[in-house]
Amino acid sequence: MKAISDRIRDIPDFPQPGIIFKDLTPVLADAALMNLVSESLVEPFRESGITAVGGMEARGFIFGALAAAKLNVGFIPLRKPGKLPAATHCVTYDLEYGSAELHVHQDALSENDKVLLVDDLIATGGTAAASCELVEKCGAQIVGTSFVVELKFLNGRGVLGNYPIHSLVQY
Repeated sequence: MKAISDRIRDIPDFPQPGIIFKDLTPVLADAALMNLVSESLVEPFRESGITAVGGMEARGFIFGALAAAKLNVGFIPLRKPGKLPAATHCVTYDLEYGSAELHVHQDALSENDKVLLVDDLIATGGTAAASCELVEKCGAQIVGTSFVVELKFLNGRGVLGNYPIHSLVQY
């Protein structure tokens, strides 16, 4: 995973002072690394009977769609309010400064589905936990969660409880 971590760029004071943003765009610009990332995100879950991959808006769409293609399954977008045209399930969750919502189409998943959730980064775990709840509102089962980057010092794993967690690069 050193090849991946070597291409992740630190951007100080983005999006606000004191934050060091982990920029994955150099990874996305490299076709070989994109292939390595997508293969590595799914590898621990390949034999889990996954029927769909869910990805959180926005960068989870990129990595989730790549993972879904590797597994030859569909991709389910977990979106911000007002972005999905049909009836949705919704989960509201707390952020450091306020709250947010994620939505999924009510008919996107069923009790027969086994879902891998994919995102670019896990920090405090709030978005990931809300995503798990949202998928379960559809009746589907979470097989695991997979992230390109994990900020271990923010203890997102603690928020996710017993869901299997896989991350490629840890800080």
